[in-house]
Parts: sequence; structure tokens; C-alpha cells
Amino acid sequence: MRRHPRRGEASREVSLPSQSLPSEKGAEIGRRIGVGLMYGLWKPRVLGAWKVPATGPLILAVNHSHNIDGPMVMGVAPRPTHFLIKKEAFIGPLDPFLTGIGQLKVDRETTDRTAITRALGILENGGVLGIFPEGTRGEGDFASLRAGLAYFAVRSGAPIVPVAVLGSSDRRGRLVKGLPPLRSRIDVVFGEPFEAGDGSGRRTRKALDEATERIQKQLTAHLENARRLTGRRATLE
Repeated sequence: MRRHPRRGEASREVSLPSQSLPSEKGAEIGRRIGVGLMYGLWKPRVLGAWKVPATGPLILAVNHSHNIDGPMVMGVAPRPTHFLIKKEAFIGPLDPFLTGIGQLKVDRETTDRTAITRALGILENGGVLGIFPEGTRGEGDFASLRAGLAYFAVRSGAPIVPVAVLGSSDRRGRLVKGLPPLRSRIDVVFGEPFEAGDGSGRRTRKALDEATERIQKQLTAHLENARRLTGRRATLE
């Protein structure tokens, strides 16, 4: 999301019937497809998956330096995940495919109330929402966070699990330049769940700004720890 919702916008959100929400069964199918593709093409090393709560609403906050980061997390996460994905990705045959596997289309250029409502509906139903808090692909270092993650966490009360994907953008493949080398190792490190809010239940702009600061500290610390655990360098090649 580009900005905080204005005062009163959250109260105008209308709960959607469960049949209008992204399919949980579809997300599980997507997870199984991801398992086959990710383990078939690369060598994922997954650390800390046991830290992911087995039930209840949850937000996975994932760093983003390569296009395969989302599919990689979708495939190795222990629970089916609904990612917020930019609407530009929903083109041609990818549109019905991404929709069919329970992913969420979002317009990043505006306050997309439909996407907001559907994402909150996933959390209200005890599902897992995947978010790239940096908003777009970049260095993958959590250096600049948008307000969307804090809003969903504070609004829903769902805990956040930080996820570091390391190695996806280190080198280009020989056969397909836009992908990591086939059979190369990619590390996915799940962190400890944490609460973004301060316990007061406030949803003011100040509360969201403070939550964003807390989230950034947690995500940055997790990324540093993940690099130590995996032996990955802090800078990209």
C-alpha cells in the first residue's frame, strides 16, 4: 500500500463472504506446486520453519530481491500462504493461475480497498497472509518499509513472522539469465513471531508509524541473524 488509509476508511471496509475470499484450498495447491518446482529446480535450505505457528492468523513478512522469492516461500512454508502481489503480474494465463492458487491482486498506486478487505478477511479466517513489506523488489534488506504491513498487523492483531530469503539474487543462471543457477542453494530462514502493536489497540497514524519502526527493527535484526546462520555476506554480488 502506498499510504496509510485515511481516518474512517478502515471503518468503511465491508467484510466479504467467505466464498469471495481467496481460496484456502487453492493456496494449498499452490504450496504443493511450489514444493515440486522449488525443490526440483534449486536446493532450498529451510531454517526455523518450526517457529511458524501451526494455526491462527499470521503474516509472513518477506524480504524481496528476486522474483522467485514469493514462489520459494510459498513452496517451503509449512502453511498455505496468500501473497499480496502487484496487479501487473496478473497478465495473460497468469491471471487465472494466480487467482486459482489463492493469491491476492493489489493496485500499489492507490488505496486498494478490495485488496485490503480481502487480506483482512484471510486473517479473520485464521489464514496466512504473505507480504513484501518493502513494496517492490530491491536490495532485500528491509531498509525501507511501506505502511501496509503495520496496518494489517495492527488492524488484525495477527503476529508477524519475519522471513529472510538469501541467495536468490547472488548469481545469474547460465541457461536462464533471469533465474538463479539451477540446483544452486537458496536459504529461507523463518524468525520468531512478534506483535507489531503496543498492546493499546490504537490504529492512529502515530500508532502505525510507531508499529512500522518496531517492525523494521525486528526484520532488520532477523535478516542479520539469518546471514550469520547461513554464512551469507551482507552485500550482494
